[in-house]
Amino acid sequence: MKLLILVWTATLTAQVTGEHLLKPDPANWLHYNGQYHSQRHSALNQVHTGNVSRLAAKWIFHVPNARQLQNVPIIANGIMYVSQPNEVYALDARTGRQIWAWFRQPALQKGPNRGVAVYGNRVFVTTPDAHLVALDARTGSELWASKIAEASDGYWSPAAPLIVKGKVIAGIAPGDHGLNGWLGAYDANTGERLWRWHSIPRPGEPGNETWAGDSWKTGGGATWLTGSYDPELNLLYWGIGNPAPDFDGDKRKGDNLYTESIVALDADTGKLKWYFQNTPHDVHDWDSVEIPVLVDAELRGRKRKLLAQANRNGFYYVLDRETGEFLHGTPFVRLLNWASGLTKEGRPIRVPGVVPTLQGTKTCPATSGATNWMSPAYNPDTGYFYVVAQEGCGINTKSADTFRPGGFPFMGTGYIESPEEPWQMYVRALDYTTGKLQWEYKQINSRRYGAGLLSTAGGLLFAGDDQGTLTALDARTGRPLWHFNTGQQIKGQPVTYRVAGRQYVAIAAGSNVVAFGLFE
Repeated sequence: MKLLILVWTATLTAQVTGEHLLKPDPANWLHYNGQYHSQRHSALNQVHTGNVSRLAAKWIFHVPNARQLQNVPIIANGIMYVSQPNEVYALDARTGRQIWAWFRQPALQKGPNRGVAVYGNRVFVTTPDAHLVALDARTGSELWASKIAEASDGYWSPAAPLIVKGKVIAGIAPGDHGLNGWLGAYDANTGERLWRWHSIPRPGEPGNETWAGDSWKTGGGATWLTGSYDPELNLLYWGIGNPAPDFDGDKRKGDNLYTESIVALDADTGKLKWYFQNTPHDVHDWDSVEIPVLVDAELRGRKRKLLAQANRNGFYYVLDRETGEFLHGTPFVRLLNWASGLTKEGRPIRVPGVVPTLQGTKTCPATSGATNWMSPAYNPDTGYFYVVAQEGCGINTKSADTFRPGGFPFMGTGYIESPEEPWQMYVRALDYTTGKLQWEYKQINSRRYGAGLLSTAGGLLFAGDDQGTLTALDARTGRPLWHFNTGQQIKGQPVTYRVAGRQYVAIAAGSNVVAFGLFE
């Protein structure tokens, strides 16, 4: 018994260092997307195509106040950290037993919470009242709370933070209320703000000329999902949300930088290195926050540092991540009517008339997007980029709107699902460099936002859906090999880890966290 207590204490006090974050042990899952490159690919292979049919639920942890979890479990040294708005739980990753819980007041419930970050002996989480909080990883005690925005203005912070070189990188939401976004870096020891990059350039700054008049003041541009990082280049890659008002662009003529863009920022200073705008002057609410996936691969005859993103607007993009140069783009959904293609610079070639109107205009993909926050994955063994794709159209309408301070919607009306093309979800495998479809798996009866993806060295791709089913697919062919009905809608992203020599797969489903392992 004494030995067990000593081992348990050592586990709880084991620190997560910067070196661990740079080169994570596959036994852990230390980042929202696994590693800094966001490939969501694990080197674990105990569970593989030959035995995945023996996968069984090992434990279920019910989050008492949860309705619809969207968090990604973080696992460090056998401890799992799960979160929802204003709550964090530490669990024994082998059994699901609760070790500690943290709650924050007031219990505002704006938006979801998508996860925590770990560094040293600390756990970091953002809150619905726009604070960044540091907890003691051993006890759950609150160490400090840093206000990153004014909640009374309508701000909240849903994204999982990213730890880079002792700094906590955190974003802000929402853009749909006309609240301008930014990305901030905070000292992990004190919570002191070190830098802030504004996604809407102010007068005198490059890019402000892309906003007509004073429309920049309520421009939006939220940073509501976690980005990626290249340690060699020391660059952060982040997707920026929509402009405001979302559907009425009449008063904000211009490209509206840096909304609907992928930006590269110096991790030390927050200075903008380059940007690429997916949808200039967007009037369809197609946030570009989808996860940038970083891969070193050969393209056009030479090895390059690449960045790929499957964008909500329906196009798959490949960029040079050193320079931001557009290299390739192609649709990854069949229902796409707003653009006929991309120019050699990557700008969309718009189809005239496919814009919101008072009467309503059918637009494909729908505002919900060809994909959304559902994390993609990349498998270096297959060379495939995996994405959850949504086929469907919407009827987009427009009307005049007036900005009201205090967090009120500022959208210029909205959209409804097209009754002629009801949404349908797919898992698709694309060639990383060309975007060419390799295979697809239709998620039966799945027509709403679902879960992200997980690739493993066992030749597997795990995918959840809005019907509550977690499925294991053959990564090379897309053939389904195993499934489990969790009984609740899945909106999170699956992870895998190893404890005591056994590999587990875990996912948040509805109000539960479910962990799976091989039946023995």
